[in-house]
Amino acid sequence: MNGYTQDKDAYLKRMRRIEGQVRGIAKMIENDEYCIDVLTQVSAVTKALQAVALGLMDEHLRHCVMEAAEVGGQVAEDKVAEASAAVARLVKS
Repeated sequence: MNGYTQDKDAYLKRMRRIEGQVRGIAKMIENDEYCIDVLTQVSAVTKALQAVALGLMDEHLRHCVMEAAEVGGQVAEDKVAEASAAVARLVKS
């Protein structure tokens, strides 16, 4: 079971809201809206996606990584390395 399963509905709701925001940005561009207004909306979507990513990372650490740590050994090392790589990808973006 994935760590976010309990909050799956909330994550899906947030992603649908973000999807609507992205469609709104496309419509703004189609309508030749002021660039700063478009950029403001892009920033809002970016922050919303970052919030989802941070929530998923927190769930992963609390569930998957902690569970692997209880098992120990290579399983734990692999999960920590996987989480570390995910954090590095998030920081790059």
